[in-house]
Amino acid sequence: MFKITPLGVHIKSQKVYYIGMINLEELYSEVPPTKLRNIDEKFCPAKTSPFWLWVADRFFYGMLEDRFYAFRYKGIENYNKRDPNAPMILFAPHSNWWDGIVGYNICNRLLKKEIRLMVEELNRFPLLRRGGAFNVNKKSPQASMQALRYSVEILGDTNNILYIFPQGIIKPPNYRPIELQTGMTYVAEKAAKRYGKVQLIPIAVNYMFLRDNRPEVLVEFGDLIELTDWKLDRKEYTKYLGNTLEKLCDKQFYEISHAQFAGYDTLFQQRLKWYRRIEQRLKKIDIKKGSGV
Repeated sequence: MFKITPLGVHIKSQKVYYIGMINLEELYSEVPPTKLRNIDEKFCPAKTSPFWLWVADRFFYGMLEDRFYAFRYKGIENYNKRDPNAPMILFAPHSNWWDGIVGYNICNRLLKKEIRLMVEELNRFPLLRRGGAFNVNKKSPQASMQALRYSVEILGDTNNILYIFPQGIIKPPNYRPIELQTGMTYVAEKAAKRYGKVQLIPIAVNYMFLRDNRPEVLVEFGDLIELTDWKLDRKEYTKYLGNTLEKLCDKQFYEISHAQFAGYDTLFQQRLKWYRRIEQRLKKIDIKKGSGV
């Protein structure tokens, strides 16, 4: 005999087993993991190769197909307006584990570029380096500088896209206000100085159930931002970028909540599950009055 209790499953023998217990109060820490652990980690740059990119492409795309009904996107024409010879930075909010996988597929599948993505505690997932990740140590501002300088370096290769979560830490879904740390502005400023210009595009991402039993990924590209002036007020420009990202995310959420889906293209859409196909067929049956059905 057993019963469900707030502590888990209570067995008759009075033993209590904790099954998947999560302390909701501890889901979102304001302290970055590397600072919390206070361990110095050796900097590891991205180390891609054609073989490993082929593996990562199929693995990360397959993960999305396995968990989501569809991947839809719009606003890619803003990216197409870019100067192809200038560096590109995409920046997005970071609310869950899937954000990096979505970012990879945006860069690799939609834009046909290699992603460069900052990852904390990369030592726990070293194979991500093969897909374009590099580590950042947020133990202190000084410790983060190597990753920021590396970000400026890799922007010199226009086959790369730097994909950044500039809030600096995972926040709850649709967290407001969206406040950015100054690291991305530092990178953009230095890249503009070195390469003459840098381009930035905000990215809104939502994970929604839209009348299917599986969620969908909805991505929207914001307006193209060009930065040529590297003599700027870093805090003010960071605030401007944060406001721009927040407006885009609010716009996307408003449109989704009002069933406004015009302009979305589809990267993939799954076939309905067998029970959903039966449901669709049953809806088409015309039941006559008095038939007894």
